[in-house]
Amino acid sequence: MNDTTDNNDDVGDDWADAMNEQAVSEAAEVEAAPADFQKLQPDTGALNAMEENIEMILDIPVTVSVEIGRSKINIRNLLKLNQGSVVELDRLAGEPMDVIVNGTLIAHGEVVVVNEKFGVRLTDVISAEERVKKLK
Repeated sequence: MNDTTDNNDDVGDDWADAMNEQAVSEAAEVEAAPADFQKLQPDTGALNAMEENIEMILDIPVTVSVEIGRSKINIRNLLKLNQGSVVELDRLAGEPMDVIVNGTLIAHGEVVVVNEKFGVRLTDVISAEERVKKLK
């Protein structure tokens, strides 16, 4: 029984020592001084480099295509097509067409004729955020 009493006294002493250490460390706490940082200035060199990089890509050619619709047919029917054949598409007449750049949908539009040439008037441009989401 004497061993148990000595063991309890040792544990009590350890707790007392720990509480004293905590009290001493709390009393010794000093208010920290704020760090001194320099004010950040925009890096004009980086902005100029970015503008130069954009200038480099502005002349890269891209493929723009306009899709009026799609159809799936088997090879047997494909081989039977000739002049005057009609291929049914998955779009209704009057629906906007897809404007695709390098395989990415960027807008919807409608056909216009200007000086006897076909063109596309953009009616709805897909936002850049939506285009990036579709790439993922």
